[in-house]
Amino acid sequence: MDKLILNSYAKLNLYLEVLGKRKDSYHNIQTLFERIDLSDKIILKSRRDKKIRIICNARQVPKDNTNLCYRSAKLLQDDFKVNKGVDIKIIKRIPVGAGLGGGSSNAAVALLGLNKIWGLALSRAKLVSLAKKIGSDIPFFIYDRPFAEGTSRGDRIRSMPALNKVRLWHILIIPGIKVSTPLIYRKWDMVRTFKLTRPKYGVKILTSAIRKKDPELTGGVLFNSLEQVSAKLYPQITHIKERLKGKGIKSILMSGSGPAVFGIVSSGKEAVSLSRQLKGENKSWQVFVTRTI
Repeated sequence: MDKLILNSYAKLNLYLEVLGKRKDSYHNIQTLFERIDLSDKIILKSRRDKKIRIICNARQVPKDNTNLCYRSAKLLQDDFKVNKGVDIKIIKRIPVGAGLGGGSSNAAVALLGLNKIWGLALSRAKLVSLAKKIGSDIPFFIYDRPFAEGTSRGDRIRSMPALNKVRLWHILIIPGIKVSTPLIYRKWDMVRTFKLTRPKYGVKILTSAIRKKDPELTGGVLFNSLEQVSAKLYPQITHIKERLKGKGIKSILMSGSGPAVFGIVSSGKEAVSLSRQLKGENKSWQVFVTRTI
């Protein structure tokens, strides 16, 4: 097998509580990941030389050794003495720097795909341990799960079998801004001892609400520690939330460090209808209809 074409899915954080800064300068968090059907396409083509080449249609994506797919391929090459290279073509649809984990998902897909085309036969546990070296969100994407809880840096993954059959519909809006995750965490560190909202409920209550498919109940439990910080820096986030509330949506949250904001809706039909209305309201917004996958 010399060539592989794979989907690389985005994620939403339905819950994200930042617990504090670690000695390694990362943060301990508790999060509930949801994998959604908004996706990039990754095309892997093995090379006879050892060159790793990144090709991408998005200007914002680095094509050098800072690219997470490049780092994934290099890690496999170095750790397992691989004498082949790879062309990695990334066809981007997931907005860059939006809090949707596009780069992390791409890296996970590169690890999974190269494990196949280079014939490494690495176990999932081994791939997860490699993923942790590259980025905190990457282990979630190694698991083929619609939902999972993430703890530690977000890289310790626990499957949520109670949610395996749940499929949520979303309206997803990304304003025309790019957010720096390290900046948002630095700002959180500065203000965490005061002024920040604490969660009323936890992942267990949220899981129960999602299973009952009650948008109003779910909306009261959705939580993101970083939302206040990001919204203060980027008022567009609050504006989008207000627009969604004005449309009657009860369950609304920012994903990751932002600026993506999503609403949980009752059906695909409702999501499509809302999408048509919202696309005309602001030309700088990207509006997507998406669901759990």
